[in-house]
Amino acid sequence: MNWITLIIAGLFEVVWAISMKFSHGFTKLDWAIVMIVGMIISFLLLAHATKSLPIGIAYPVWTGIGAVGTVIAGIILFGDKLSMLTWLFVILLLVSVVGIKLTS
Repeated sequence: MNWITLIIAGLFEVVWAISMKFSHGFTKLDWAIVMIVGMIISFLLLAHATKSLPIGIAYPVWTGIGAVGTVIAGIILFGDKLSMLTWLFVILLLVSVVGIKLTS
């Protein structure tokens, strides 16, 4: 169950990162509020997951989900372009997160 909590926490990390972009430097209050709420939820869920998961496992998985998710969201929502080399490193990051989960 704590792994599910951790995954949801990582997804909320994507929410706040994307909301930060939509807030246009905190000039759009509604998106700034979404960002802050997303941050709070993400941190609370991470804290809950670390009650039973080691921090050395939970934190990199949380940041990895956030990083890969934000890359994908940036491509879909903002038309971000990635080079083939960047794609390689995103894939390596995803493989690393899955590897950490499978070996812990």
